[in-house]
Amino acid sequence: MTATHIPTEMADFTHWLGGLAARAQASGGWWAVFAKRDPDGLRACLDGTELLPWDVVESLLRDAGEAPEPGRGLYEAAALAHDRRPGGADALAARRELMERERRHAETRLRELGRRLGTPDPGEAARLEHDLAWTRDDLARATARIADLGERLGRLERLGRLGRADRGDRGDRGAAPGAEEPTSAPAPAASAPAAPAPERRRPRGARYAWADDASGGPEPRPVPDAPAPPAAGAEPRGARFRFKPGPRTGPAAPPATAPASMSASAPASAAASAGAGEEAARAAANAVYAIQRLRAQGRTGEAHALLFEALAGPVGRLPALAGELHRAGLGADWAILLWEAASLPPGHLAAVAGALADAGRADDCEQLLRQGLARPVEELAGAVAALVAEHHDHEAHALLTAFLRVRTPEEAARLAAVDPALLMPRLGAAARALSPADDRALRHALRVGGVLGT
Repeated sequence: MTATHIPTEMADFTHWLGGLAARAQASGGWWAVFAKRDPDGLRACLDGTELLPWDVVESLLRDAGEAPEPGRGLYEAAALAHDRRPGGADALAARRELMERERRHAETRLRELGRRLGTPDPGEAARLEHDLAWTRDDLARATARIADLGERLGRLERLGRLGRADRGDRGDRGAAPGAEEPTSAPAPAASAPAAPAPERRRPRGARYAWADDASGGPEPRPVPDAPAPPAAGAEPRGARFRFKPGPRTGPAAPPATAPASMSASAPASAAASAGAGEEAARAAANAVYAIQRLRAQGRTGEAHALLFEALAGPVGRLPALAGELHRAGLGADWAILLWEAASLPPGHLAAVAGALADAGRADDCEQLLRQGLARPVEELAGAVAALVAEHHDHEAHALLTAFLRVRTPEEAARLAAVDPALLMPRLGAAARALSPADDRALRHALRVGGVLGT
């Protein structure tokens, strides 16, 4: 990302913020205060080069008499895009350290003003009361920003753990294909490849929001949200069974040769699928209830942490969570979760997309894949390979089609060069589906890049 490039998420938030600023400016109040205190910083936020602290946004919303819900989702998506820039974690840490100093200064100032107000000079009483009010505001804002910056740093740390776990998971599969049954999603901690410990409930609360999940792992592994296999012994498909090599477990003979096996396996598979669906529905309902309760208590940081933990759990449960969030009127939270999922490592991204596709949420799947297009071509190649390995060819085609719409033919040639045997025919099919002009542009770029022979 270059210094002059503004991510789409930042642009969306900035556009919304500009409208709010105009309405808040007309009503007076905090806008005039912020503009006087830091006009350059406020201008940078309105230009999209910096992110306005959420406590300032809340003050403007109160002045304009508006609810925070529409802007909160845009802010979360913009914060993630802003923080994932090179050096983003260091910038957040430095900013949090600055806010810690501001908080300590405000606390010292409050104690000093309290002592002076104990025996005030009548001529100074009004000024001291004025200073005390502003110092309390400074302390409240510093405290709120420390919490917000901590949440954002924790989110980056969790994404890094997911990336390390995903790379370790792929390395284990490459070293011993088929040696173990694949898990439903990589655990947040990359340092626990051993057999999972006895299951115990993960601690909740802000201080545990980003803790390594030592409880081990995934839930039991029945066939998830995908329908029951159409024939006896068919290999279970879906994101939870991704990359599993080897032949199908059932016999290749016609049904008449193994009627007992068929009659026994089909009901068991159907029962397992139903049980997994019920478990996912219960988990989704409990999570949404907990999120609403935490927000009602003003514990929004813990609510967001609980929401984001869904990406570290079994991907087969995400479709049920999507449905429950929409039923509760929390569709914006699902949109935020999709934005964050788009930044997952390629294998995990493909797993989430596969789970959504298997559950019939094609629009969510395609939106997730489109949002993941900004990543390097090497990572996109990994995502396509993962989708194809999982037999999600339609989703792989949708990803490549979206790629050709928004990236240049030269970038498409670089993508094809990562794995020509896998990607060239699929890129060609996607280009032909778009238009003859796209097909010609791709072929030319492939020849110039030396990927396609003349």
